[in-house]
Amino acid sequence: MLISKKLNAAFNDEIGLELFASNQYLNMAAYLERVPLKKLAAMFYKQADEERGHALKFVKYLCDVGGTVVIPAVKAPTPTFKSVEAVIENSLEWETEVTNRINAMMAMAIEQKDYAAQDFLRWFVTEQVEEMATMDNLLKVVKAAGEHSLIMVEAYLAHQG
Repeated sequence: MLISKKLNAAFNDEIGLELFASNQYLNMAAYLERVPLKKLAAMFYKQADEERGHALKFVKYLCDVGGTVVIPAVKAPTPTFKSVEAVIENSLEWETEVTNRINAMMAMAIEQKDYAAQDFLRWFVTEQVEEMATMDNLLKVVKAAGEHSLIMVEAYLAHQG
């Protein structure tokens, strides 16, 4: 096995959390589609797919290094939201939590001199910079538009693609 039991366990935990995030973003997308903010919903459907992809990256990595994959139970996503702004705030909080977890796993890999894990995690470190910037910017746009002018957010997203 080319990975420590401690780091292997952290990766398994992350698999569960990435799958939770996928479900959470899927639920958010459905909420946004009902509002209806189709462009914003599409962004969150895509985000749900990305999170599932992140979980699969961890699974594949553990398989490649002879680790043990143990997918934990995934808690249910938040079922409702009080506003579109609350959805985006929740997303930014989540991405901040993910960033902290990725950084903690990187610190563990550095401490253990696990260079392969460091290389693997480096992609996630960079990805989290993008995720944080995207959600932070989106929250600023939603706040600037206000709940009564969310159609402006749709126009903004239409011009981003």
